[in-house]
Amino acid sequence: MTMAAALNLPSGILGVAAAPVTHGVDTRWLMAYAAGLGETAEAFYDTRAPGGPLAHALFPVCYEWPALVALRQHVLGDDLAPRGVHATHDLVIARLPRDGDRLTTTARIVAVERRRTGSLVVARLTTVDADGHAVTTTDYGSVYRGVATPAMGRIADPLPRPAADASDVGWSDVVELPHGAAHVYTECARIWNPIHTDAAVARAAGLPAIILHGTATLALAVSRVVARELRGDHTRVRGIAARFAGFVRVPSAMTVRGRGRDGTTLAFDAVAADGTPVLGEGALGT
Repeated sequence: MTMAAALNLPSGILGVAAAPVTHGVDTRWLMAYAAGLGETAEAFYDTRAPGGPLAHALFPVCYEWPALVALRQHVLGDDLAPRGVHATHDLVIARLPRDGDRLTTTARIVAVERRRTGSLVVARLTTVDADGHAVTTTDYGSVYRGVATPAMGRIADPLPRPAADASDVGWSDVVELPHGAAHVYTECARIWNPIHTDAAVARAAGLPAIILHGTATLALAVSRVVARELRGDHTRVRGIAARFAGFVRVPSAMTVRGRGRDGTTLAFDAVAADGTPVLGEGALGT
């Protein structure tokens, strides 16, 4: 009997970057993303306002995604990329993007670590505006299931992470996720990954069914935290951090829970309809 070949990350990937990706941000994209999350506040759709419609605090995932895909393709290729699962997300916001921005994102691998289920690869997504000023920076951690790494390391300090000790649940909001929720998010965010929209692809990837994007799960949670704690003002958000703890099936429901405040940081988490965790260690910095 022939043994299956072991799967390993390529050696020497620390520090590798993909070519920068540039996007123009317009009102249509900003409004579509808010609509895909079910936002109803007028600020998300007011094209008369200076700077145009308000950007959702997690809108950066929209322009970061192509740069991340390019990095994965450059480093991992077609064999390993499908094994990646979004595991951690750390975002620092210098300012929210706005209509008319021309933003350039560079993706670089800054950390590789061994995990019980495989290997964690952290990509840093750095975005600047047309004048070279910082807009957002994200550390996007992916666990590659069943993939070993020949070496570990880190070439950049972790991003400043809002942190709060979670207390008892102070409030909770149920978020209904109907049929088509993942399809709507895919189109509105312009984030295409067939495991979220194609049942056959999801099953082939070892998933039980179509699952909601991790960024959608986090964005919906952030929406509830901002609405509850910041009167809906996304301009006050300076940082977001979370760990993805489980899959969210579509259709289903999840419950977002406020877990207290520690200075300028708000703690939160989310659980699936059966009570299993889907987001942990959530922290929103102001």
